Amino acid sequence: MPIPDGSPSNDRPSLDEYFMRMAKLAAKRSTCTRRSVGALIVKNKRVLATGYNGPPKGITHCEVVGCIRTQLGIPSGKRHELCRGLHAEQNAIIQASVFGVDVSGSTMYVTNKPCIFCAKMALNAGIKEIVFESDYNDAVTDELIRESDLVFRRLKV
Repeated sequence: MPIPDGSPSNDRPSLDEYFMRMAKLAAKRSTCTRRSVGALIVKNKRVLATGYNGPPKGITHCEVVGCIRTQLGIPSGKRHELCRGLHAEQNAIIQASVFGVDVSGSTMYVTNKPCIFCAKMALNAGIKEIVFESDYNDAVTDELIRESDLVFRRLKV
């Protein structure tokens, strides 16, 4: 909000901060019992799609039935196929697809650095940049980043 002399207020967030805060808000919708993640796909300063992690439409939420990976003692980043949920990045890309929204050339804001599956999906969807806040240690994702032209940038908000 401008101050009386017409200059912008010091508390106005940058676009990066604004979009990351929106991703954090999306994460609050997550029903995952292990990690809440939110994602936002942006192009030309416009939000194209949002996503958060949780099970597919019509499937009972993990907070109700529990987490099989937790029950089996599976560490973070392992045995993704056992999880009944989709990742926030996947849900954002799927949402865009369902509504016929082209995400090529866009930027994805995500609260956590994507796993290898989400990084591959972003690449094939034509997303050019991923801005994330919290790190997610995945050596395979790091190798993919080095090999691709997908830009990964960490942002602390």
